[in-house]
Amino acid sequence: MIENNLDLFLFKLSLLLIFLIPLPSYSQENLIFNPSFEEYFTCPQKIEPYGYMSEAVAWWQPTGGSADYYNKCGSKQCNVPKNKLGIQMPRTGVGMVGIYSSKSDYREYIQTELRDYLQKDETYKLTFYVSLSEYSAGAVATLGGLFTKDRIEEKTREMLTDKTIITHEKGVSQSISTFLKPQVVNPYGNPIVNVEDWTKIEGEFVAEGGEKFLTIGNFYPAPQSNVVDLPYLTYLLPGAYYYIDDVSVHCLTCKEKEVIANDIVITKTKDEPIYEVGQVVIMENIFFEFDKSILLPQSYVELHNLINILNKNPNMKIELSGHTDNKGSDNYNARLSQSRVRAVYDYLINHGIDKKRMEYKSFGAKQPIADNKTDEGRAKNRRVEFKIISL
Repeated sequence: MIENNLDLFLFKLSLLLIFLIPLPSYSQENLIFNPSFEEYFTCPQKIEPYGYMSEAVAWWQPTGGSADYYNKCGSKQCNVPKNKLGIQMPRTGVGMVGIYSSKSDYREYIQTELRDYLQKDETYKLTFYVSLSEYSAGAVATLGGLFTKDRIEEKTREMLTDKTIITHEKGVSQSISTFLKPQVVNPYGNPIVNVEDWTKIEGEFVAEGGEKFLTIGNFYPAPQSNVVDLPYLTYLLPGAYYYIDDVSVHCLTCKEKEVIANDIVITKTKDEPIYEVGQVVIMENIFFEFDKSILLPQSYVELHNLINILNKNPNMKIELSGHTDNKGSDNYNARLSQSRVRAVYDYLINHGIDKKRMEYKSFGAKQPIADNKTDEGRAKNRRVEFKIISL
């Protein structure tokens, strides 16, 4: 109880000082789409040893190691809290994913595309939560996050490495594999052993600039992962299996402030892109199942970038166009490009874009933008574009 005026003054002064303490510059936008794995294309039905995690929106596996998706709507094998590979409730919501970090060379990873490129020399913070399955045969320490400029697409079911080919004089070439270096990694001395609750993994790093993809997993061989055996594990699985939930990436320094005369502070913001009638934009990260028009989860970020553009420009009308490479007959390519561009059109409508603002056309292989004689050229020719008709 405050007994005199001096006490009252000191009490009010302490409150004032609390509110005057400067807060760190911190970008509130989470750069991760679908951070807690709540959005999904279909409810998960089965744990496949050679499967492909295609149910969770905006997430996928970058290698042949089969990551797993769990949701309250899933089947017995993929349900929460109890499923084929353990018992755990998601940290938040009703969805989560799971990956192996084996005692052997086997590895599983998950990958996503960030909302925006990381900015050079800015400091970012990655946070995610993991929980060890009690069915595991041990625990590891070195789970972490790797930020890259390019998408990782490997068929390996082992640890990801950086494979480079060095050519020496006289045409001799040598393939060298080096360890990838995640920007954020759980400390070696702290094995992740909690099976009942969630363990936070977090860390700060300075971006090189241009990083657009995040891959989560264990990037270290078993001898460098601090593998530990625990008496309370059931050893039903051959390695350490971890559930993952609530991933976030925030910029800690991106709100660049400039102090001018009279102590006025101006916060700089990134310039908005300028669009023009007739402008054609290639949607570079639209992916479909092989020979089908079913959109893959990797397409989510690119599609929602377009949705954001259309929402910010309510008078914009666009023409979508579908294109293929020259493999197959003209009729086949025409049908495939038609069904794929229609899938994009339908996705936009299902996410709130008025169909009166869009039209779509298909061109098959008639409008290549690269050489169809190479794999790289054919990949560029298989594309969806949009053209701005009016603003």
